[in-house]
Amino acid sequence: MLTELQIRNFALIDEQTIEFGPGLNVLSGETGAGKSIVLQAL
Repeated sequence: MLTELQIRNFALIDEQTIEFGPGLNVLSGETGAGKSIVLQAL
């Protein structure tokens, strides 16, 4: 199971760590917030 995603030097993101909990995790945000960039990093 994916528990954490570390993104470095990808698109507009210098460094970011995202932790996922058990079960369903949802990415939501306004237009331009970076949701698609996070999915591409996967």
